[in-house]
Amino acid sequence: MSGMDPIPGGDSPSRLLAGLNEAQREAVTSESDPLRILAGAGSGKTRVLTQRIAWRAATGAEDPNKVLAVTFTRKAAGELRDRLWKLGLGEGVRAGTFHAIASAQLRQRWEERGVQPAELLERKFTFVSRLMRARSSTLPLDVIAEIEWASARMISPEEYENAAEHARRTPPLDLSKVAATYRRYQEAKLEKRLVDFDDILRLAARDLAADPVYASARRWRYRHLYVDEFQDVNPLQHHLLSLWMSTESSFCAVGDPNQAIYAWNGADSDYLVNFERHFGSSATVELTRNYRSTPEILTAANAVLAGSSATPFRLSAARPSGPAPEIRFHNDEIAEAKAIARACRLKHRPNTAWRAQAVLVRTNSQSAAIAEALSEAGIPHRVRGSVSLLQQPEVKDALRTLYRSPDVSSFIKDTEAVILDPTPDLTEDRLANLAELIRVANEFLTMEPEGSPENFSRWLTAALRADDGINGDAVEVTTFHAAKGLEWSIVHVAGLENGLVPIHHAKDDPDAIEEERRLLYVALTRARDELSCTWAQKRTFGTRALKRSPSPWLSAIRDVAESAEAPSGRSRRSTRTAAAKSDGSELFQSLRAWRLKRARAADVPAFVILNDATLHALVETKPRKQVDLLGVAGIGPVKADRFGAEILDIIEEAG
Repeated sequence: MSGMDPIPGGDSPSRLLAGLNEAQREAVTSESDPLRILAGAGSGKTRVLTQRIAWRAATGAEDPNKVLAVTFTRKAAGELRDRLWKLGLGEGVRAGTFHAIASAQLRQRWEERGVQPAELLERKFTFVSRLMRARSSTLPLDVIAEIEWASARMISPEEYENAAEHARRTPPLDLSKVAATYRRYQEAKLEKRLVDFDDILRLAARDLAADPVYASARRWRYRHLYVDEFQDVNPLQHHLLSLWMSTESSFCAVGDPNQAIYAWNGADSDYLVNFERHFGSSATVELTRNYRSTPEILTAANAVLAGSSATPFRLSAARPSGPAPEIRFHNDEIAEAKAIARACRLKHRPNTAWRAQAVLVRTNSQSAAIAEALSEAGIPHRVRGSVSLLQQPEVKDALRTLYRSPDVSSFIKDTEAVILDPTPDLTEDRLANLAELIRVANEFLTMEPEGSPENFSRWLTAALRADDGINGDAVEVTTFHAAKGLEWSIVHVAGLENGLVPIHHAKDDPDAIEEERRLLYVALTRARDELSCTWAQKRTFGTRALKRSPSPWLSAIRDVAESAEAPSGRSRRSTRTAAAKSDGSELFQSLRAWRLKRARAADVPAFVILNDATLHALVETKPRKQVDLLGVAGIGPVKADRFGAEILDIIEEAG
């Protein structure tokens, strides 16, 4: 193939560059190897990845029949194949998930050697439950989660206890007992010739490590490797990847450190963040131009990340200005859910489908009140994936006792007793799910005081129904984690409270807090046009109504909302801002100078520190004590704590 000839059935090199910005063009055409592409949310990474493959095929730099493109989900792999097919590479490039590629490798290897293939363990829950002789539905799930975490990090049963303690793992079972179950699990699989998904990766790697001739042939067959979502790679996947590669292999990794949200599941973003340490001298291209979201949404998302020392880059918007993010607080989670339902209906404009909207929540337990409110409002909705309350194992266990109860009140009392004296397998998240079930049951009794368990069961299914139809026009209700990789025109982010965002069990772990920060960033960047954020001043857990405080990151979003300009170009607070800008007082100028210094040190826009309206309010009120600062619009507890002493010193010096 000559240097600039088009690939058969594909695009010419020049056409492949049409419409790309400068950074995208550099990522597509770079001759560097290995190459790291840091691709922010909405920056066109899938387009860049596939067009780089097509470009290098069209220019003769790579044989498309020797390209292996790896990603993490079947959906993402399908999108890669579709795009490559449109570029004329559908029959050449091999694209798939780590597991799919490793599985095909194993099957071929077993067939060549005449080995009877092992059977895939598909019902892991039942298998582990029998090993544990567990009566609870939740405890086996927790042990499975620990086994999968250990497998992903290549930790043996013998190593598990020390490794889990070092990683601050807190399963609801003694670590030594988890290790013992893990050991029995491995032995039982071997005895029955069963393999799980992690075994597929491990065995594929073992075959390559054990047979240099076989490994060499494999590396020659697929000598050009591309890995998408590289921030999500775990040590086992990295080990297999390193065995797929040789010194002659070319390698390109695409990922976003700002969307690294799976460390709890074994992922290690260090492979992307410290790329050269793992892959040697390399080049990096950053894609920071966002084509998805409005500037207001991106500024809010960037502001959430601004407090992190680990943020490698910030996105800039390619789209025109849009509405400022909306922030609302409500009396409790029921009022919040009903307000979200009203907002969904108000934003369901002519020619706008319901599926253009999504409600994002941090935990499964939050979805029930929202689904109930959407049902009452007659709004079609879909509870995506594992977020459905009725699918949670502890809820299923509780509902099995429903028909043995004489009435719904007795069922509520029995469930409350479980919460007050929980078994070790009932983690805080699962207790929250049971508490939400109690809340829903009490809601039922207010409408039907003499309602039978049968009527409650029917009502519960109707109130919390989840439309699983793929093509149905419905508002999505899903968790922050499940929303990754998706986008909607209008996004409602619910429950922005301390204890949910960040989650309560992350409070003592700085790394976990940073992951929670990135998780909120992921949620915010799912919105294209409109973003709404809500929180509740109290939230009921079973029979207890607890006071709540806003998420510490909500103030950053609020500052953006207050400072954002409407599409017309006029500020939402134009009168106050104009007055502030015209204030030539020494105090105002001193505050502005301090704010500028603070903003430059943090590498954020000045309004993220304090907006002009807040500076003007400080000049007017001249607070003298820390507590007085909380009465100034734009200064919440976090900013009062962070900046209060400095602001009060400036005011005192000005007299």
